[in-house]
Amino acid sequence: MDKKEEEQFHVFYKVPSGDGPYVRAKHAQLIMKDPEGSILWFMKAINEGDRVDSALKDMAVVMKQLDRSEEAIEAIKSFRYLCSKLAQESLDNVLLDLFKTCGKVEEQIVLLKQKLRQIYEGKLFNGKPIKIARSHGKKIQVTITQETARVLGNLGWAYMQKGNFMAAEVVYKKAQMIYADSNKACNLAQCLIKQARYDEARYILEDVWRGNYLGSDDTKTKNRVEELLLELDLKQPPPFLQNIPGLDLDDDFVNGLDHLINEWAQPKSRRLPIFEEISTFRDQLAC
Repeated sequence: MDKKEEEQFHVFYKVPSGDGPYVRAKHAQLIMKDPEGSILWFMKAINEGDRVDSALKDMAVVMKQLDRSEEAIEAIKSFRYLCSKLAQESLDNVLLDLFKTCGKVEEQIVLLKQKLRQIYEGKLFNGKPIKIARSHGKKIQVTITQETARVLGNLGWAYMQKGNFMAAEVVYKKAQMIYADSNKACNLAQCLIKQARYDEARYILEDVWRGNYLGSDDTKTKNRVEELLLELDLKQPPPFLQNIPGLDLDDDFVNGLDHLINEWAQPKSRRLPIFEEISTFRDQLAC
C-alpha cells in the first residue's frame, strides 16, 4: 500500500507504524481479509518477540473465527509465558471464551475459581479497585465488585451446563448479593425451576418483571421472563425430588464467599474490603 493508505491503516485500526511481522499480520487480517495468512504472521511476531501480548491474543481470536479453537487454546497455553504480567488477565478471558466454544465446562470452572482467588488476594486489576475496559468499542469503568459478580455469574452458568443446579443456585445467590442484575436473576430462577422450587422462582421472575433489577427493561429480558413464567405455568410440582446432583462446591469455598460478602457489607476502613488482611480466608478457599 502507498504512504497515504499506510497512514490511514495505522490510524483507523489503531495499529502501530512499522513493517514488522505484527503490523503485517494486522494488515493481512484487516485489509487483505486473509485470516490464514495473518496467523502465519502472528506466529512470526511471537517467535521474534514483536508485540507478543497483542500477537498471541489476536491470533487466538482469528483461530476461533476459523473454527480452530482447540489450536487457539494450545497456542495460549504454549506461549503465554512469553507475555507480560499485564497481559495474563486478558489471555484468561480469551481462554474462557475458547473453553466455552469447545464445551470444556470443567476447564471453565477451574479457571473461574482461579480468577476468584486472584480477586480475593487483591491481584486482579493489578491491585486497583477499578479498571478501564472496552465494550462495543467504547471505554467503560469496571469495579472489582462488578468483576467479582461477573465471574461468579459465569461460574454459575458453567455449573448449569453440567446440570448441577444446586451449585449454580449457591453461586448465583452470592453474585446477586454483590452486584444484582436481571440476567443473573433469570438464571437463578431457572435453577430453582429445575429443582421444582416453583414459588421461589416465580417470586424472582415477578421481581424482574416489576423492574427491580438492573437491565429489567431490556426487551430480551422481558421475553425471557415470559418464557420462564410460561414454563412455570406448564409444570406440576412433583411429589418428591429425585436424582439431585451433589453440590460439587467445597464448604470452605462457600464459606470464603460468605466472608468476602460480609467484609463488603461492613467495611472496617476506607479501603475496599477486598484489600484488607484476610490471610485466614485465603487459606480456606479451595479453588
